[in-house]
Amino acid sequence: MNTFIRFFYEFISVFFSGLGMIFKGLTSGIVKMFNFGEYGKIISSYRDSFSGGEKFLVFLSITIFVIIILVILFLIFLFIRKMIRKTNNNMSKDELLEEIASLNDQVRKLMKEKDELMAMKVSQLGLNPNEEEEDSNTNEEEDPAQAGIRFPKLVQLDEQFKDFHPAMYDNSYTLEELIDDFRCFSASQLKLYYDYEILRPFFAGLACGKLIILQGISGTGKTSLAYAWGKFVSKDSYVASVEPSWRDKSDFLGYFNEFTKKFNETSALGEIYTASFDDDVHTIILDEMNLARVEYYFADLLSILEMPTRDEWLVDLVPSVWPKDPAKLERGKLRLPGNLWYIGTINNDDSTFMVTDKVYDRAMPIDINTKVAAFTCREQPAVNINASYLENLFNEAIEEHPLSKKGEDQVNEIDDYVIEHFRISFGNRIMKQLGVFTPVYVACGGKEIEAIDYFVAKKILRKFDQLSVAVIRDEIDPFISFLNKKFGKNTMKECIGYLERLKKSI
Repeated sequence: MNTFIRFFYEFISVFFSGLGMIFKGLTSGIVKMFNFGEYGKIISSYRDSFSGGEKFLVFLSITIFVIIILVILFLIFLFIRKMIRKTNNNMSKDELLEEIASLNDQVRKLMKEKDELMAMKVSQLGLNPNEEEEDSNTNEEEDPAQAGIRFPKLVQLDEQFKDFHPAMYDNSYTLEELIDDFRCFSASQLKLYYDYEILRPFFAGLACGKLIILQGISGTGKTSLAYAWGKFVSKDSYVASVEPSWRDKSDFLGYFNEFTKKFNETSALGEIYTASFDDDVHTIILDEMNLARVEYYFADLLSILEMPTRDEWLVDLVPSVWPKDPAKLERGKLRLPGNLWYIGTINNDDSTFMVTDKVYDRAMPIDINTKVAAFTCREQPAVNINASYLENLFNEAIEEHPLSKKGEDQVNEIDDYVIEHFRISFGNRIMKQLGVFTPVYVACGGKEIEAIDYFVAKKILRKFDQLSVAVIRDEIDPFISFLNKKFGKNTMKECIGYLERLKKSI
C-alpha cells in the first residue's frame, strides 16, 4: 500500500507542479509588465546619451505606450462591467420567473385551502354539495355540478350543434390559386401585405404539420398573418395569449376542480371542441408562445399530434367517466380534430424563453423579418373551404411534385458536410417533413431548389444557434463556398443569408 501511495503522489505531482508553473509564470509575467521601477531604471541609464531629437522621440514613445496600456485597461474594465450587467440581468430574469411560479403555486394552495374550508362548512351545515336539491318554490337556475354536469360549456356546445350538419363546399381551387386569393384578400380587405416568399412557406408549413411558428422582429406582422388566415377561410382565429405562469396543459385546456366538481374550461378548449363538429379550417393562435416554456404547457399536444394515425390523437382531461359528460368526450379523453391548426408567434428578447429543439423539430418555423410595401390588388372576398379539401390539395401536390432524386442527393450532401464539419445531423422526422414541404411549395408556384434552401436554413442550419460561434467561425466561409459550388453562386440565398448573419454576430 505504501508503494502505491508513493506512486500516486509522484504521478499526481507532475500534473499539479505543471499547473503551478502556469500560474506562477502568468503571475510573473503580469508583475514584469507593470514593473514601473525597471522602466525608470532603463530611462535613467540612457537619459544622458540622448540627443535633442531623440529626447522628443523617447517622450513620444513613452506617451504612446502609456496610452496603449490605459486603453487596454479601459477595454478590460468595459468587458468586466458588461459581463457583470449581463449576469445581473439573467439573474433578475430568473428570479422574477421563479417568483411568478412561486406566487402561482401559493395561489393554487390558497384556492385548495379555501375549497377545503368551504367543504367543512357545508358538512357542518349538514349539506352535501353534490346532492341534487329539488325546490318547487324557487325559480333559481340549477347548478350544473348538482345536475351531474362537469363540462357545462362543452355540453352547451353539444346542444347548440345537436342538429348541425357540416357544410361541404363546392371547392375547385388549386394551391397556386388559393395562395394568390389569400394575398389579394389580405391586401384588399385587411390592408395587410405579404409576398409569395412568405406565403409559399406558410402554406407548405400547414401541410407539414399542425404547428407553425412565426418568428422574427416585433412589428413585422406575425400575428396579423395568422389573423388574416382565419378571416380568409371564414373562421376567425382564436387568440390564446400565453402567460409567463403557464406550466402545464391545464393552463391551456383547463382543469377539474375537486370541490365544485366542475371542469374549469378554457376558451381554447371550447375552440378545440367546436372544431370537431365541422370540416372547416380552424386556427388557434398561441400569441407570444415562448413567454412560458412551450415544452411545459404544450408538450402533451406536441406528442399526440405526432402520432401516425388520428385515432390516437386523444388528450387526457379527466380520469373517470360521468353519465352527463360531453358527447364527444371518449372515456375522459378529448380527440384533437384534424381540421385545427396551431400557429405560434415568437419574439426573441430578454422576457422570453428559448424554444427548444423538441419544439422546433415538430413544428415548421417561418421567419418574418421584413415588412412588404403596400401594393394594389384585385378585390378578393373571403372563401369557404373544407379542411379535407385543403389536405387533399396537399396530398395531390406530394404525388405530382415529389422531391426529386437530385434534390434528395443535394440534401444528403449538405447533411454529410454538416456532420463532418459541425458535428450536427438531422433525423428521419426532418426528412419526412422535407418530403411534404417541397412538393407543396412547388405546387404553390415555387421552385424545388428554393424550397430546399428555405427548409435547410430554417430546420437544419438553425441548429447552429446551439454551437459556440467562436468554435465554428472558421468553418462558415468554407461552407458558403461549398454551397455556391454545389448549387450555383447565391442560389442558396436563405442558407447563405443565415450564415452571413452568423458571421456578423462573432
